[in-house]
Amino acid sequence: MAKLLILNRQTGIPFQSSLISDLFMMHVKVKAKDVRFTIPIPYAILNIAISILTSKFLQQNVNKWTKEQFERKNLDFSFPLIDKQTLKPIVKELKNYKGIVLVDVKAKDGTELKVRL
Repeated sequence: MAKLLILNRQTGIPFQSSLISDLFMMHVKVKAKDVRFTIPIPYAILNIAISILTSKFLQQNVNKWTKEQFERKNLDFSFPLIDKQTLKPIVKELKNYKGIVLVDVKAKDGTELKVRL
């Protein structure tokens, strides 16, 4: 696995950062009673997911697909349109906050979920 070598500007002493891939990923950690796993999500994949979720085709059809279910439950709801131009800068800005924890949830049954940049 490749490591990125960085020099400290003040002292000139080299130190190694975490994996290069860590610089470009969001990490989702799940801990349950018998299962524990981490899912690394590259920002490139996140951008692709945003492009798919904000596509006109998907947004138009989501309301069609859910309309019947909402009518059966007497709900008056439609999914709002999501604008890609709004979400892309948010993801771009998140890259500047490496290591911050976005979600840290612990359920009563011991299940934990943590999303870290």
